[in-house]
Amino acid sequence: IIDQEGNITSEQVSEKSELKPCVFEYIYLARPDSVLNDISVYEYQLAMGTRLARKIQETKWPIDVVVPVPDGSRPACIQISAELGLPYREGLVKNRYIGRTFIMPDQKTRSSSVRRKLNAMSAVFEGKNVLLVDDSIVRGTTMSQIVNMVRKAGAKRVYLASASPPVKHANVYGVDMPSKRELVMANLTEEELCERLGADGIIFQTVDDLLEAGRELNPNIVDFEASCFTGHYLPDVDAEYLEAQEVSDRASRSEAVIT
Repeated sequence: IIDQEGNITSEQVSEKSELKPCVFEYIYLARPDSVLNDISVYEYQLAMGTRLARKIQETKWPIDVVVPVPDGSRPACIQISAELGLPYREGLVKNRYIGRTFIMPDQKTRSSSVRRKLNAMSAVFEGKNVLLVDDSIVRGTTMSQIVNMVRKAGAKRVYLASASPPVKHANVYGVDMPSKRELVMANLTEEELCERLGADGIIFQTVDDLLEAGRELNPNIVDFEASCFTGHYLPDVDAEYLEAQEVSDRASRSEAVIT
């Protein structure tokens, strides 16, 4: 702690500790030019793309073009395009004056912001089978509207690939998504989500691939904090605390997923 006079006070609160970085930082929060815990965020996101491309190959989807959902998914999408030998195109133009919809306070604001945030170019999508790559699918607010925009721009089929696993659990360590009620995959199967989003197919990264990518880039890290994907929290987070989050004022004001 640095007080107003510039004095530094520090205290070690645990004699035995183990570094478990939040894996969501590497997927969503950190800039690609960042290096966290000796792991290049850009190299990590490329590794996610490599692993996801292997899963996409197994689907046998008739893909014509690979398009990122700007901005966070670009490194993974570029790598997927390279691995699959498919054209990479920028088909969604972003209004850079609109913030990230994921952290906006209510569903109405998020929905209106998506429409102002992105524009789909028919020059890219007309008559094509499209693979859209996003870094994550949290509430589903953005993706459902993007699929609709891409279809209106002329796409024949729209397939979705998420560079992260399904977000099914609350993050209680600082990311602004405390309630499971807000998470579109909390109570849906992948098939149900695909239908709800209006897509022709959907695929997610696996938790094992997500964590292994980090370990390969820094073998000194044994494990990562991935509770929003796994539901496994540190011991001080119990069921009573999570239930309190669900009935909090913010949770009660938030709508569940997609309108």
